[in-house]
Formats: sequence, structure tokens, C-alpha cells
Amino acid sequence: MHTPSSPARMLARRSFFRVAGAGAAASALVLAGCGKDDPEPTVAGTPTLTLGSFVTTTSSDPNITVLNYAYLLEQIEAAFYDKVVATPPADLQPGELAYLTDLRDHELIHREYLKYALGTSAYDNSLSAPLVFNFSTFTLTTRTGVWTAARQLEEIGVAAYNGAAKYLTSAEHLNALGKIVSVEARHAALAREVLQPGSFADNVGTTGLDDAKTPAQIVALIQPFVPVVISTANLPTT
Repeated sequence: MHTPSSPARMLARRSFFRVAGAGAAASALVLAGCGKDDPEPTVAGTPTLTLGSFVTTTSSDPNITVLNYAYLLEQIEAAFYDKVVATPPADLQPGELAYLTDLRDHELIHREYLKYALGTSAYDNSLSAPLVFNFSTFTLTTRTGVWTAARQLEEIGVAAYNGAAKYLTSAEHLNALGKIVSVEARHAALAREVLQPGSFADNVGTTGLDDAKTPAQIVALIQPFVPVVISTANLPTT
């Protein structure tokens, strides 16, 4: 059984994550210089979501594509934590709702400055209504279910950023997304630690590095949460 952390330890953790969130927010200043002249990503009339911004009929801007990809991930995470904080499980231990609230606030920061950076190139500008994400595959009525889901989503986010960073051609975007993934990795570590004390860095494996997955691999993992089919046609592969 998990033994609740001491108030001092919990306060230290909360302070750490607030500082991390503030650092990510500051990187919005970097993103403020992003161009707004890229063509707008498109969503087909059928229930298919295509992430990407076409420069010609045969290629897409990798920076806009990756930012839209990251934007979708942050929307999912923010929606998840918003749902949990609104209706938390009754068996959360003291201080854990505050943790989850901090994580939600960080994800909201990430989501909003990615949206700002994309401007008219944000994929959801062409949607008639916001996407409503589906978290029915998770058990959100129990403490263990919530933290297990949080760990899964945060580790997906870390692997997504690690796998997509190489496709960026903008140093500003790379710097900003590097700050985001640093915060996401701390979120994942917190979820692991809450579920099993002492497991803070268990996901790094034998290499000492967090996992990295291709956009196509990540899309397969997040598809159950998204109410439309996500097309990988314009996601970078090389």
C-alpha cells in the first residue's frame, strides 16, 4: 500500500512543478516570433483529421506539422486533467488533487502557447466544433486508475516529443518543445512515484534515456481518445 508523502515533501514537489510550469510558460516568448504566413492545415469533410501545413502539393512544412502534432497531444492531456480535477476519485490521498491540478495547469499552458504559436495554422481553426476527447478506456473513478492513466499519457507525450524533435528545422521551435518535454518527463516521473515510491526514473531503461516513438506510433496510441480518424499521411517520417 502506498504511504502518503510528508507535507514537507509534497510541498517541495508542488513547488518544483510550479517552477517547471513557469519555465515552460516563459518559452512562449520564443514562440511569439513564429511566422503566421503558413497555409492552414486542412480537415477533410469525412471524419478524418489531417495534421500538416502544405507548402506545395507534395510536401508540408515540418515545423507546422510537428507543432500541430504537439498541439493535439497537449489538448488531450489538458482535457484529461480537466476531467479528473472536475470529478476526482474519492480515494485520492491528501495532496494528490493539488498535484493533479498543477499538472492540469501546466498542460493548459502548453496547449495555449502552442495554439498561439500556430496562429491561423492551428489544425482546429477549420473545425466547426472542438474535438471532444474520449477517456472511456481509463478507470477514472479510482486513485490508481487516474494515476495509471496520467502515467500513460505523460509517457506517450515524452516519447512523442523525443521522436519528433529531429523533424524540426526551426531552432526556436526546437528550443520551445525541448522545454515542454522536460516538464512532461517530470510529470511522468511524478505519476510513477505516486503509484510506486522509488520508481521515479524507472522509464529510462538500460540506456538511461526516455523512450522515443515515431509520429505514426504515437498516433496509434492516442487514436482511441480522438473522435475522428487521425491521418498520418502528412506526418514526417524522414
